[in-house]
Amino acid sequence: MRVFVLLFNAGTENEGIHTIQMGAINKVLMFESEDDATRYALLLEAQDFPTPTVEKIDSEEVAEFCRGAGYQAEMIEAGMLVIPPESNASELDWQKEEVPPAEEEFSEIPDAELDSIRRRLEGLL
Repeated sequence: MRVFVLLFNAGTENEGIHTIQMGAINKVLMFESEDDATRYALLLEAQDFPTPTVEKIDSEEVAEFCRGAGYQAEMIEAGMLVIPPESNASELDWQKEEVPPAEEEFSEIPDAELDSIRRRLEGLL
């Protein structure tokens, strides 16, 4: 069965799916109707969320993702009114920035200076 889910940063390395946290459980909302998913996305945007993308996906694929991630999938039937919670997570998983590994810094020494240093070192031998 085809359903609609909300994705943030769709198609990027930093893609994330919208979930609702209820206690220790994260629920992925699967909308039966694209209109209902779009309406919910607009409500999220009104709460200063980044604009999510409504994506059509197979419900079995969502269920498999949820099993692997320890989430629960919840079907939202067409016409069912769902309103986002008033409070949002302060830090979203897909917003967490990875700290890049420290890169070695090499100083740029002009070739003429390197040649001079090389000659002095050779003179020591």
